[in-house]
Amino acid sequence: MLNRQPPGRRRAVLALMALPTLGVGLAADAALLPGPAPDFTLHSVAGSNLRLKEQRGQVILLNFWATWCGPCREEMPHLNRLYEKYRGSGFLLLGVNVDEDVRNAAGTSSRMGLRFPVLLDTDKKVSRLYHLDTMPSTVLIDRDGRVRYVHLGYKGGYEETYEKQIRELLRE
Repeated sequence: MLNRQPPGRRRAVLALMALPTLGVGLAADAALLPGPAPDFTLHSVAGSNLRLKEQRGQVILLNFWATWCGPCREEMPHLNRLYEKYRGSGFLLLGVNVDEDVRNAAGTSSRMGLRFPVLLDTDKKVSRLYHLDTMPSTVLIDRDGRVRYVHLGYKGGYEETYEKQIRELLRE
């Protein structure tokens, strides 16, 4: 799934995806090319604040999601499994929820048994900072704080690609 872009822009994005050295996965907006991950601080469902920059030294998967998004809900059990499998190896998964009503994010994450931190981007500032408007969107950040992979949308099997990329970044 691509962002709603004019046809010429879509061709440019697809051309960027064809360049293997970029490290951009499945689909990506040109604004999300590998480079320093924009820093942010968000409040979590658990009640504490989390600053991205303070997580340096870990491989980080940011998953932007919404409760109204079917593919997001389909993806969550797979993300839980990845978090449980790799969190002891220097991996952190952060779910960034974009719902305006915090109760939706809290209720859904509780019902789904999400074990990873869920952050609240109710005003969508972080989503805009990362130039994301597709749900779900997944950003993989290396231990040095650089965006290495970006995935827009979700289809069954994407989690296998995430896992391969997580393992690669953990080995670096």
